Amino acid sequence: MAIVPCGSTWVARWGVQPQFISRPSITNKLLAAPRCLSTKIRASVSPSSNIFSQDSLHALFHSGPSRNLCHRRGARLIVRANTDFYSVLGVSKNASKSEIKSAYRKLARSYHPDVNKEPGAEQKFKDISNAYEVLSDDEKRSIYDRYGEAGLKGAGAGPGDFSNPFDLFESLFDGLGGMGGMGGMGMGGRGSRSRAQEGEDQIYNLVLNFKEAVFGVEKEIEVTRLETCGTCNGSGAKAGTRPSKCTTCGGQGQVISSARTPLGVFQQVMTCSTCGGTGEISTPCNTCSGDGRVRKSKRISLKVPAGVDGGSRLRVRSEGNAGRKGGPPGDLFVIIDVIADPVLKRDDTNILYNCKVSYIDAILGTTMKVPTVDGMVDLKIPSGTQPGTTLVMAKKGVPVLNKSNMRGDQLVRVQVEIPKRLSADERKLIEELSNLNKAKATSGRR
Repeated sequence: MAIVPCGSTWVARWGVQPQFISRPSITNKLLAAPRCLSTKIRASVSPSSNIFSQDSLHALFHSGPSRNLCHRRGARLIVRANTDFYSVLGVSKNASKSEIKSAYRKLARSYHPDVNKEPGAEQKFKDISNAYEVLSDDEKRSIYDRYGEAGLKGAGAGPGDFSNPFDLFESLFDGLGGMGGMGGMGMGGRGSRSRAQEGEDQIYNLVLNFKEAVFGVEKEIEVTRLETCGTCNGSGAKAGTRPSKCTTCGGQGQVISSARTPLGVFQQVMTCSTCGGTGEISTPCNTCSGDGRVRKSKRISLKVPAGVDGGSRLRVRSEGNAGRKGGPPGDLFVIIDVIADPVLKRDDTNILYNCKVSYIDAILGTTMKVPTVDGMVDLKIPSGTQPGTTLVMAKKGVPVLNKSNMRGDQLVRVQVEIPKRLSADERKLIEELSNLNKAKATSGRR
């Protein structure tokens, strides 16, 4: 607020251009004003008053008849505001801070949206919170008592600039701990930062050979993780001491800083530097240095299901780091890595194998043994098998994950080997076969 000289008097300025009005004209307007005025402000003025808000002047010079009650006592005119914060809380104007706080707590319990589902309850809750925010602050209350809501607007704290009513409610009820059963209800996760926190998840890389991944295996692994400190039972406080509420943030773990700018009041929420966001101050435990957890190793028996592959992730619940302040532990995630087989290749649930056969076996057909994940198995090569033919060995592939009674196939690709060198007898026989084929082809054309 700035006091700007205007003519022969002074006018209170809240972001408006000065209006040059002489003292006599203002005084005459005041004395000649109707006994009832309609306005959104409350201001006390007199013929000798030196301070007027913009809204007050507007109300005095442009107001018309209204039913709003106004009184004239001697030379003083009182224009009442539409919103009476004292009436909202049901207290008198000379009520003490404790009476105002008690009234707010009682009304806030009754009209909190998580308890009262009636239409209009939430708006009533906000009005109660706004009234308490003003009347609980000595500076705001003083401005409100003198100039009403118009004065609050001029001070940068208009009706649209109130704090979040739920944050105000939480600060008074200590994160809902004093609500007697309301804790955890619909507050969007608000609460003291000192509450229980879930432990972090852990990751372990497990290497399996090809057949272990196909058929599954039981493994015993050793993990290093954070466990609850046995000395302080996870509190982080030294034995014989107890954590106390941080006086800097009031146990909220956060502090709010405000900055007044030409655009309004900006608020920034930051982690409390005193308690590190926990909301508590304590003498740290000598064993865990105040963390409430210590690092230990543990052996865990792990059952790997059949059908896992490289990159598969197994989740072992509650085997991660211990939680803070009694919170639940995190989970252990086991990442699978599979060593490739030099002969058999995997394609999802199918096994791929390349089988080499001689040109004679491809022509005449044969039975040969081929490797599978189940061991060596006989495979029949039909006569006349062409190079690149794929033969299917049903249900010789990988079990479907979590459905071990279902398996893929083994796909055998036939590679016909053509000899680069022939003996004299082999060449003679091949030439005789060639002559027979030519004679057959000639007789066929006839």
